[in-house]
Amino acid sequence: MRNEDDDDSQENRDRHFVTALARGLAILKCFRSGEELLGNQELALRCDLPKSTVTRLTYTLSKLGYLHKSGQQPRYRLGMKTLTLGGTTLARLNVKQISQPVMRQLSEETESLISLGIRDDMSMHYIESYRGNALITLNLGIGSRIPIAPTAMGKAYLALADATERRALEDRIRSFDTFSWPRLKQGIEQGRQDYLTLGCVRSFGDWHKEINGLAVPLSFSSGMPIMVLTSAGPAGHMTQDRLMRQVRPKLLTAAAEIVKKVNADAVA
Repeated sequence: MRNEDDDDSQENRDRHFVTALARGLAILKCFRSGEELLGNQELALRCDLPKSTVTRLTYTLSKLGYLHKSGQQPRYRLGMKTLTLGGTTLARLNVKQISQPVMRQLSEETESLISLGIRDDMSMHYIESYRGNALITLNLGIGSRIPIAPTAMGKAYLALADATERRALEDRIRSFDTFSWPRLKQGIEQGRQDYLTLGCVRSFGDWHKEINGLAVPLSFSSGMPIMVLTSAGPAGHMTQDRLMRQVRPKLLTAAAEIVKKVNADAVA
């Protein structure tokens, strides 16, 4: 486990760096999609910090409303105040507003979960999401975070990222999971090939065997970060054939429409 002096030395090297703030934000980012309660020991392992440090941080964050404590042996879930951390910024993103009607129509036409995501460190973060009229859909929505390497959204991001960024992310993925790296690396390379030949990236059971999806990376002319548009659903409903023959053309058209409108809005 990392010694607290490591962060202190970083702060000494950069007098503008606030170690306590960095640690507090690291705690909040530990909560992944589908996880509700985490204890101090789990958070300490994920943040690579002493448990005593994490205990003080979770106490402070819960007092401020960013974490909610549950039980005698304290375990924490994200508090309601975390909803304010990016809401204003996201609400002002023109790309989110412009994409909403396009995504809503696409979700209705394809009966799938249509999502817009951005990279947040080693995860892809859903910033907009619409569900189609299918009776069965996925339990993912705005605010969900999914891993980069095995998902269509993550592989689509890597397919468009510049070589330097992609290599850095691949190095981190490999260091996190050396056992699975050969399989993950193959999927990343397949994603790049998919993007070149199909215009989108496929994930058929790569992340979860019950989930199929397609993703298209969005590159804007205004210097905005890469975003990714996806269509996904349960494999029994969104079969590979259905995704490729029926959904893929509509997804590509929707992606092109969003990029065109965002670029036009940027120069207006």
